[in-house]
Amino acid sequence: MFPPERIICLTEETVETLYLLGEERRIVGVSGYAVRPVRVRREKPRVSAFVSADFEKILALKPDLVLAFSDLQADIAAELIRRNVAVHAFNQRDIAGIFDMIRTLGALVGAALVASLERRLAQTRGRAAALKRRPRVYFEEWDEPMISGIGWVAELVEIAGGIDVFPALSRSKTAKERIVSSEDVIAANPDIIIGSWCGKKFVPTKVAARPGFAEIAAVRDGFLREIKSPLILQPGPAALTDGLDALAAIIEEWAAGRSGYPVRIA
Repeated sequence: MFPPERIICLTEETVETLYLLGEERRIVGVSGYAVRPVRVRREKPRVSAFVSADFEKILALKPDLVLAFSDLQADIAAELIRRNVAVHAFNQRDIAGIFDMIRTLGALVGAALVASLERRLAQTRGRAAALKRRPRVYFEEWDEPMISGIGWVAELVEIAGGIDVFPALSRSKTAKERIVSSEDVIAANPDIIIGSWCGKKFVPTKVAARPGFAEIAAVRDGFLREIKSPLILQPGPAALTDGLDALAAIIEEWAAGRSGYPVRIA
């Protein structure tokens, strides 16, 4: 059926996009990680985690289309295809890819959203151009092993006025390719460390206690901050709005020369 009337979203960014497009009526099932907008948790049944899904529940909802993301959901997509379900798997890894995903969904349901998001990015970039100082930023997606920021995060850091300390790694497709060592981070000497440990709380004292980290500018000056993963690590509207705003606020705070919060090491 075109356009699809019964859509299941296996990740959160397509859920938020369809809500922002005013097309939430088409959604009949969502990922258990979908939290934006808040009302989605009471309005839509949850049918999957990230790498697992309740196939019988999905089939019972009679979807016209299931939306998936990345190689991590390849097995789910394959099983649904074997069960004669139409699947579209996105694989966005940078801001351009996020916009392409939004355009694709807009085309599917006859709506547009990208222009307003592009204006937001341009406005943030304009404010960042007025900063007198640009901090070096280490964004950490995970702590054990340490994984640096993915492509769209590195781009957002730059748009917000920062300098990503591992730009080459951010262009890597997989998390394994973005693993860094303590020596790498120490050598990079970031002014700001931002943690977004997907699924668990960022602990600044744990980072500060790593061998050799006491000499890093961010640790010494107390600029260790957290951005919750639903705001920045889902490749969709949240990253381009609340995630970018959070990055910009941290960078503007640093650029204004405000003292960071002391990090006490137990």
